[in-house]
Amino acid sequence: MSRIAFIGLGHMGAPMAQNLLKAGHEMVVFDLVPASVKMLADSGATAAGSAKEAVRGAEVVVTMLPASKHVEGLYLGDDGLLQHIASGTLVLECSTIAPESARKVGEAANEKGIRMIDAPVSGGTGGAIAGTLTFIVGGAVADLEAATPYLEKMGKNIFHAGDAGAGQVAKICNNMLLGILMAGTSEALALGTANGLDPKVLSDIIAKSSGRNWATELYNPWPGVMDHAPASKEYAGGFGVDLMLKDLGLAAESALNARASIPLGELARNLYSLHSSKGSGALDFSSILNLYRK
Repeated sequence: MSRIAFIGLGHMGAPMAQNLLKAGHEMVVFDLVPASVKMLADSGATAAGSAKEAVRGAEVVVTMLPASKHVEGLYLGDDGLLQHIASGTLVLECSTIAPESARKVGEAANEKGIRMIDAPVSGGTGGAIAGTLTFIVGGAVADLEAATPYLEKMGKNIFHAGDAGAGQVAKICNNMLLGILMAGTSEALALGTANGLDPKVLSDIIAKSSGRNWATELYNPWPGVMDHAPASKEYAGGFGVDLMLKDLGLAAESALNARASIPLGELARNLYSLHSSKGSGALDFSSILNLYRK
């Protein structure tokens, strides 16, 4: 078993760390929220007082942070984490960040002999808890092979998208489409119910018709249609509106850099921005339905 440092114990990071702990690895954990650290410590992990302390002697480092600025701020600089991680250490950077940030941090890591992959995830908090996440990896094949035994304890599907930063590009494309699909699904359900249809009946029809998609089948945005979905829990938990807005912003930034056109992605970003401005930023992203409901 390996000594693993896990930094970032939010809605996704905490259950991911729990699954590595259950697999028998020696876990050292750190988060800026003491309660999150205590929860893992109560399960058998060692609590660290800082990120630098957490990585001391670690064979593997896993980070799950909110945004590019947090990742760059953690790893880079004269006293960044890369100055405290031993050469040869394997780093799994699982945050969803800008591809340019992933490449920047990855190159700095490689210069110090540290093996790093960018491995953003898909599957939500449910997948993190169940250990069924999808990992979308960018980096060297050899480093992915070394990381696979750890990724398999947290996820079910592992894809190699390409070189450093490629995992982030693929994740951004996926989440842009997810935001578009959720907004479109919400719009369709709102239209149907406004015309007297039962939202569950309409969802069942769509799920067996050409409009079928992940939102209608597994994560329905209408309250009461799926008991397990955040929509039936007052949109609590899940993947926050502001996190979706962040990812749609990354898509817009990536499109600008590549001179690519994403009109639907930009429209979805504007819709989520409007929804967030109404005080819904912390709700699950499926609450976009509230923009359409009477």
